[in-house]
Formats: sequence, C-alpha cells, structure tokens
Amino acid sequence: MSALMWIAAGSLAAWLWLLLGQGFFWRTDVRLPRTGPDGSGPPEPAAWPSVAVVVPARDESAVLPASLPSLLAQDYPGPAEIFLIDDGSSDGTGKLARELADEHGGLPLTVDSPGEPGPGWTGKLWAVRHGMALATTRLAADRQDACGADRKDADGRDADRKDDGGVDYLLLTDADIAHEPDSLRELVRAAEANGLDLVSQMARLRVVTYWERLIVPAFVYFFAQLYPFRWVNRPRGRTAAAAGGCVLLRREAAERAGVPEAIRQAVIDDVALARTVKRSGGRIWLGLADRVDSVRPYPRLGELWRMVSRSAYTQLHHNPLLLLVTVAGLAVVYLVPPAAVVAGVLTERPAPPAMGAAAWALMAGTYIPMLRYYRQTLWLAPLLPLTALLYLLMTVDSAVRHHLGQGAAWKGRTYARPSAAP
Repeated sequence: MSALMWIAAGSLAAWLWLLLGQGFFWRTDVRLPRTGPDGSGPPEPAAWPSVAVVVPARDESAVLPASLPSLLAQDYPGPAEIFLIDDGSSDGTGKLARELADEHGGLPLTVDSPGEPGPGWTGKLWAVRHGMALATTRLAADRQDACGADRKDADGRDADRKDDGGVDYLLLTDADIAHEPDSLRELVRAAEANGLDLVSQMARLRVVTYWERLIVPAFVYFFAQLYPFRWVNRPRGRTAAAAGGCVLLRREAAERAGVPEAIRQAVIDDVALARTVKRSGGRIWLGLADRVDSVRPYPRLGELWRMVSRSAYTQLHHNPLLLLVTVAGLAVVYLVPPAAVVAGVLTERPAPPAMGAAAWALMAGTYIPMLRYYRQTLWLAPLLPLTALLYLLMTVDSAVRHHLGQGAAWKGRTYARPSAAP
C-alpha cells in the first residue's frame, strides 16, 4: 500500500469520524426556541427580571447607526437599560451614540468611558468591567427608588422581588450587532424557562462580497467543528464556548465565576467567559441566531485575514508544537482529498482518487447546511479546501506575527501572550 493511499485513507477515516462522532457539528438546527403565533415556546417569567445591556465600543461610528437603534427599540416587558462604554474612541463614537438615542428614543442609554485599561486587562474586558459596575450601581438605585412605591411585606421589603443588587441579567453585545425587537425578550425567556446562566447566539455575519461568501460561512463552520454546539449545551460536558456578539449572562453566575476579573487577559474572551462560567457550575447554551445579525462589513480579503489571524495563535495557546499539529491536521483533513484525486489521476492509480473523492464529498456535504443557513450558493461547498488553505495560512501568519512581537493587534492595541496565573 503506497504512502498516497495511506494518507488518502486517513483523510477519509477522519471525515467519517467528523460526520458521525464530532457532535453532529455540521447541523444547523441548534437554535433558540422562539414564541410561536399560538403562544407556544418557553413560558413567560412570572415577573420579568431586570437587564443591563453592556456595549463595549471603540471607534464604532461606522456601524452604530445600523446597530444601536435596534437595541434602543427592544420590546422588553421588564426594566432594562443600555450602557455603551466608549473605550477610548477617536471617531466620536460616544457623541454619535447620544445623538442616536435622542433621535430614536426607546430604552434608556448611558454613555460612559472607563479610561485606559488597567494592567493585565484587554480593552474590551476593561470596558465590560466598567459597564457591569455602572449597571449594577444604576439599576440598584432605580430599584431602591421603585421599592418606595411598591407593595411591601411585613419587614418592609419588596414583596415581589428580592432587592439583591438591582440587575438580574447582563446582555453583553458588541457594537456591530443588530437585534430584532424581540431579541432580548426571547433570550431572557429561554434563560428563565431552562435555568440557564449563560445564553449565547452566534450572530449571522454579513455575507455580501465575494470574499465574505468564501470565508465567513466557513468561519462559523470551523468554529462549530471545534466547539460542537450540542457538546457545549450538555450540562455535564467539558466543552464550553460562547459567541461574544450576543451573550446573556445571569449576574449571580458572573459573581460566582469571578468574571470579568477571572478572564481579564483573554483575547478570545467569549470562549474564556463560557469556560469559566461552566467550570463554576453554571449552565450554558450556545446556538445559531435567526434574528441577531452582525452589520460589520469585511469587503476585502485583508480585513477578513486580520479578523482571523489576530487571535488564531492565541487559540493554540501560543504553542509551536500545537501549531504544527494543527497545520498537519488541516492539511490531512481538507487538502489531501483534492490532492489525492489529482495525484491519483496523474499516476493512474484508482484507489487514491476514489478515497479522495469520497472524503471530498463528505466534506462538501457537511458544509451544505451552513451554506443554506447563510443563503449562499451550494457551489461554494466543493471550494472548502481552498477556504481551509486560506485559514491555514492565516493561522501561520498569526504565529509569525506573535513571534515578531506584534501579538494580537486590534484597533490600535497589541496584546502579548498572557502572563501565567499566580
């Protein structure tokens, strides 16, 4: 048996395993249950909890007009307030946010700035920390004021809800994420009905240009392959992940897990958050979104390249050996099938191209549900090896940049490898 046949057979075996043994990652039916026209779906809470919407924003004036009005327009029956934390923007992000709130009305909006990040903090998590503290203080004061007019029990306490800090949930959402009017309601409804401490939806990313069509659906496909949603959602499973664009977090769970302080250095903060909450005993859920969308454009390859490469090596824990294993794995799984087809035809050996074609067919077949979710032509499915090659090069580039001292660069900040925990 030739080396080519062994490699082709290994690739085919890998795809058979991915098809059946990797949590059915390729299926796109893990969605948040929504309320139907007949009232079906998760039951409504007896009393709607309070929610603080925390939006870290740095130089986001280009996308705020398409995203912030959707938050202001949330149709939520309980107390809710938006806290947009302007993280050192130089493009008038904070001023624009106030103007949009004046123009559109809706939920109350507070705009504040946390100053420069403290030692050992990433900018986003420093902004989230400030927003969480501000929200807790503000909504606690609002609740205390409201208690004066509410019905009291014999001890003078609010008879309907315990006053334990003013905010029950935190919706952590990025400045480029647009929500349908019922988004917050459905997130809270699902969390309350199922006893979840963290509910996260993978926002539907923008897919308009050629490069977005080629790369964006694959980004979500690869993420689901790495963190199968069904495994994430197992209460006793070890797999944990979230999508940072839309995370509803129970405040008690955040305090129990010690976040955001416990993950203050995390560049991939969404996965770190989910892992920390789950390890502290919290129940988490992750799925694809139907009514939550990213409005950020990535029209050119260079912008998509930077988006992926800034954190790819961080995902590998800055480990050169893990980088080599990952590159080899990507090559065997995604590049060998078409290579085996071509090499087998050139050498006139029937077995390698047959196995390569079978692996390639499985690869394309598992990609079709994601392409349908993104409403893209199915002709992109056979091109997945090309997309995987681009991701492989992005990962290598991420490692090279790290070793050149550039670290994870984003919006004028560069983050080096996190220091070891004391």
